[in-house]
Amino acid sequence: MSVKRYSIKILCMKNKIAFLQDKIKLANTGGGEARIEAQHKKGKLTARERLHFLLDENSFEEIGMMVTHRNTDFGMDREKYLGDGVVTGYGTISDRLVYVFSQDFTVFGGSLSETHAEKICKIMDMAMRNGAPLIGLNDSGGARIQEGVVSLGGYADIFYKNVQASGVIPQISAIMGPCAGGAVYSPAITDFILMVENTSYMFVTGPNVVKTVTHEIVTSEELGGASTHAIKSGVTHFSCTNELDAINHVKKLLSFMPQNCEEIPKQLEYQSRDERRIYLNSIMPENANQPYDVRSIIVELADEETFLEVHKDYAENIVIGFARLAGRSIGIVANQPAYLAGVLDNHASTKAARFVRFCDCFNIPLLVLEDVPGFLPGTDQEWNGIITNGAKLLYAFSEATVPRITVITRKAYGGAYDVMNSKHIGADLNYAWPTAEIAVMGAKGAAEIIFKKEITTSDNPEDKWLEKEKLYSDIFANPYRAAERGFIDEIIEPSETRSKLIRAFKMLENKVVNTPRKKHGNIPL
Repeated sequence: MSVKRYSIKILCMKNKIAFLQDKIKLANTGGGEARIEAQHKKGKLTARERLHFLLDENSFEEIGMMVTHRNTDFGMDREKYLGDGVVTGYGTISDRLVYVFSQDFTVFGGSLSETHAEKICKIMDMAMRNGAPLIGLNDSGGARIQEGVVSLGGYADIFYKNVQASGVIPQISAIMGPCAGGAVYSPAITDFILMVENTSYMFVTGPNVVKTVTHEIVTSEELGGASTHAIKSGVTHFSCTNELDAINHVKKLLSFMPQNCEEIPKQLEYQSRDERRIYLNSIMPENANQPYDVRSIIVELADEETFLEVHKDYAENIVIGFARLAGRSIGIVANQPAYLAGVLDNHASTKAARFVRFCDCFNIPLLVLEDVPGFLPGTDQEWNGIITNGAKLLYAFSEATVPRITVITRKAYGGAYDVMNSKHIGADLNYAWPTAEIAVMGAKGAAEIIFKKEITTSDNPEDKWLEKEKLYSDIFANPYRAAERGFIDEIIEPSETRSKLIRAFKMLENKVVNTPRKKHGNIPL
């Protein structure tokens, strides 16, 4: 080859590379500098900035940068942007492979088009094939109305793949902006939802439609903001103060999970030491009706500063979350005596059931701390399905095949005793503290029923009632009858609980359960 022809070839390649670099630069600007500035003024990061903070440095590999929409209606053929409103690809978080998509609000308000959906579906397929978590950073005005049914079909494609991926790989949705209409259903199918206070919201129909149909006047924040969904609806698991807080929560959440359903969570190195927790011997109030915060027990049992509470502000009568025990990832479900005495109600039951099923999907052992006086009575509970909702938690525990350990700290009354991971529904080990009370109901109510005739015919009914209450309490309001039957494996000193749990979960790490062959069960939804 002559020098002249070689020089022309190099020049041609330089031009092509320069053209490519211009394209990449254009793609990186999304909808343009003015829209990026508008995004920043709202206190929001751009799609690419979010990925920068989420992923390990220089680990992101983009897929589909040059994709553009195919629509020619309503003048859309004259307005195209590289990437079409979503940045997709893969990278690492703490050296773990993850797949990501980040919607770009600067391009058509992050609206979902046919090609936008195809990009997300491609990433979801890759995540399932390669067994790695999927993280979605949502910031979208909804379906792109210029594309009509095509965009709606794109949403349905995503929903279907969410369902196929459910229980196969962890799926996490961070809502960084608007998420309205059909857009809300993909996050709702995923395992965890995080929202940002004051800048993100979720609703099926917006304030304007609500006003038209029901004549209610409500703001976007009131209707579907982070606080609303964290406290009232339970739609979101975490309400975060800003986008960086949300991103850090995603990272911490991911640290407790395995890559997929075929793996177990990574166990961190742990140096054995004195595992006694003397404080636990004095944590229980003398009065059995006096409340205490179960979190004070959790932090004593878990490795230091590892407890990550999930759904903190929703159904506060039950506490759920992840922690580490001697470096091992575990899920915790605990009744909360400090709120409604720790009773089970509609919201608490569904909250805990969903969490139990997630842990079982991804091989995360379960620890249950039980102090439950029963199910909450009343017309509101019955009319809103406490029977079915309570059955969801019963079903979730009964179905779970991961290692399961229960510690009864105080009350374990009635059907709630059965539901809270009792030996009868497949728990591996059941411990009780000496303060445990295992009975059909509290001694006061039981005495009133069993000894009703004696009490009413007594010369001094009040004294007789107290006498019979003490009799019932002496017989049943303790853990020893249950231990005699083998329903409790061991009655333990509270200070020894952590060391017992460490050894027990170690013993159970190779647990295998052979379940009956079936397509799937029919949980009472």
